[in-house]
Amino acid sequence: MKQHQKFSFLLSTLFLGSLLISSAMAQDSGFKVAVVNSEKVFNESNMAKAMQTKLQNEFSKRQNEIRDGAQKLKAAAEKLDRDAAIMPEPERIRKQRELADQDRELQRKQREFQEDVNQRNFEERAKIAEKANLVLRQIAEQRKIDVIIQEAAYVSPRADVTDDVIKALNNLK
Repeated sequence: MKQHQKFSFLLSTLFLGSLLISSAMAQDSGFKVAVVNSEKVFNESNMAKAMQTKLQNEFSKRQNEIRDGAQKLKAAAEKLDRDAAIMPEPERIRKQRELADQDRELQRKQREFQEDVNQRNFEERAKIAEKANLVLRQIAEQRKIDVIIQEAAYVSPRADVTDDVIKALNNLK
């Protein structure tokens, strides 16, 4: 996750720099700048929707297993709480340790699950980003755009190419 944050920071810094440079150059020449909202592309394109469905299908079994394990652990803890007063102390201590071990194991599985989901999400988003970059280059060439910036603070609707990118991605096979 830290690599993704560093990458995002680097991209933001590069785009901010290019925005400042392009703004200065745009005053002197017919420099054309456009902006794309990548999160909208990642959320609204057909590829992104298919990716979400694919990941849900891929991870639903493990998610259900973890949820079922959590429910069983909760039920066992409630049973121990009810029965603890009438249980011999050595048995109560043993059951408490077992529950603690089961809880640690469940937490480990949850962490691994979340890491796997994040990794696969990152991989799938990278595939979409690669195709989106190709589409962005095509749009830039067709419209003679000099710079396309990602994630600007303000975008004039005439400079926003996000919907065009989504349409082009949706038309890809």
